[in-house]
Amino acid sequence: MVGEVAGLHVDWSRQLVTDEVIKELHALAAWRELPRQVASMMQGARINNTENRSVLHTALRAPKGEVIKVDGHDVVPGVHDVLDQMAQFADSVRSGSIRSSSGALFTDVVNIGIGGSDLGPAMAVEALSAYGHERLTFHFVSNVDPSDVHRVMSRCNPETTLVLIASKTFTTAETMANATAARAWLVVGVGEDAVSSHLAAMSTAIAATAAFGVDPARVFGFWDW
Repeated sequence: MVGEVAGLHVDWSRQLVTDEVIKELHALAAWRELPRQVASMMQGARINNTENRSVLHTALRAPKGEVIKVDGHDVVPGVHDVLDQMAQFADSVRSGSIRSSSGALFTDVVNIGIGGSDLGPAMAVEALSAYGHERLTFHFVSNVDPSDVHRVMSRCNPETTLVLIASKTFTTAETMANATAARAWLVVGVGEDAVSSHLAAMSTAIAATAAFGVDPARVFGFWDW
């Protein structure tokens, strides 16, 4: 029960899967028109029936030059614009060209989010830890229990801490509760006027992020799909 699929070596030999089960799964895929459904997803069809949205996580990994359309509009260039902005910001933090309000190098990065806005970044940091910058330590806050954000912030110095807030609408209750607590901690540590130097956001709510004190140049957007 092994095979080569799309450049991957797949081994089912330690699973309760038999040739008969594989045949039945193939039959199920054919009955459900899986190839057509996959093609529809890749072409931007609104296969998310509950929200009437496209499902294009694939577009976030598409190489430059590939064309993926939503409502007739190629979304790949916009994706790469944001990816390039994110890469430039991250490189600037690592190199020290972006610094804290006092001019100090950042030493800690706190990601505040919930669900995929927490798990995804945490998994990436864990998986790529061997390649991380030796000066930077990453922390993740997702639990609405205030002890969680307190635990993380107590390990950091506000003067050298960068806080990332991940919320598309900037209204996610758990995320905003923790973000508000982190902002208050920054105000005590560096002062109200300096807070924006210590914030960045992943959101589409530009007005809300600006009201919170996030520089619009440090807001990285994403899409409904």
